[in-house]
This record gives sequence, C-alpha cells and structure tokens, in this order.
Amino acid sequence: MMLADGARVMFTGDSITDCHRRDTDNPLGYGYPLLVAGQWGLRQPDRVPVWMNTGISGDTLAGLGSRWQTDVLDERPDVVSILIGINDCGYRFSFGHDEVTADSYRAGYRQLLEPLAGVQLVLIEPFLLPVKEEQWAWRADLDAKIQVVRELAREFGARLVAADGMFAELAAGNNPEHWLSDGVHPTAAGHQALSEAWLRQVG
Repeated sequence: MMLADGARVMFTGDSITDCHRRDTDNPLGYGYPLLVAGQWGLRQPDRVPVWMNTGISGDTLAGLGSRWQTDVLDERPDVVSILIGINDCGYRFSFGHDEVTADSYRAGYRQLLEPLAGVQLVLIEPFLLPVKEEQWAWRADLDAKIQVVRELAREFGARLVAADGMFAELAAGNNPEHWLSDGVHPTAAGHQALSEAWLRQVG
C-alpha cells in the first residue's frame, strides 16, 4: 500500500487513537496518528496525505458503530485505520458490563468494514500488557477478539498491525509500563512503536 498525494487517511477508534485530539489545537492528538503523519511528512514531502482522526476516548465497538456514518463514511476516506476492542474487554471486568462475545464482536466489526469497498484498510489488533494482577483475567477475552481482527483482516484484504505481539516482544525482559503505562494506554515510547509498525504496513 502506498499513499498518494492528497489521499484521505482516517484513523479511528478509542482513547488510544483519540489522544486528546479534541482538547488541543492539533486535530490528530498527541499519539500514534500524529507520529505517523510526522514521519510520513519527513520521508515523503512530495506526497502529502490528508490526515484525519475521529477516535473517541472510552469508545467500544458499538459506540464506534453508532457514529460510523458521520465520523468515517461521510469523510470519504481512501484509507481507514481502526483500533477498537480493549474497552469491550476491559469494561466487562472493571465495570461489570455484559460480555461482548467473539461472535458479536465479529458481527459488529464486519458491519463497519462492509461499506468500505474500494477503501484501503489497516486493522490494528487491540493489545494488553498486564501491569495489575487482575488484568491477567482479561487475556482470554482479548485473545479471542484479536483472533477476530486477524480473521477479518484476511477476509477484507486489510493490512494488519500485529500490535499485541509487538508489545509483548518489546516488554520481554523489561518493564511493561515503559510501553503501556497502565497496561492499555501507550507511553511516548509505545506510541512511537505503534506508529512505526503502522508505517511498515503502509509506507
């Protein structure tokens, strides 16, 4: 996948993508979408995409689906990058929300992808590095959702950013909080790693 000059690139998802984009003067926020745009601009000054971010902190898959038309489809993107799923897992264990099964997650995610015929897709696995004992209980739930993202990437011909395995490898033998401060949200180093993984798939 190569981005043409003027290509409209949409990042969307939850807080990991949002990164306070609505609280600052930078509509890309301070996380991996900004780093992707910065690195791309440095390397490819002759091809300038239109970078967009509609991540919303706290979103679940259902929340993203409820705004899909206005926040994604109506923007007429050429590329859509999606990172969603950790809240569908974590809210169950942290707040007692109903379980989002792998089957319902698959069905809801597929509904997002089906209207995007002709659009280039980048799917980012949800990820977790347990830094609290109770987060280990999330693992089986999240692993099932990661498998769904991998299946859908194959089905829809999307580029897959295998973020969960990447962070596990980075954290091997050192402090996981160096990469994900609370096990979920990337640090500056984590966002840098995520942006570089994204660019390896796209650039």
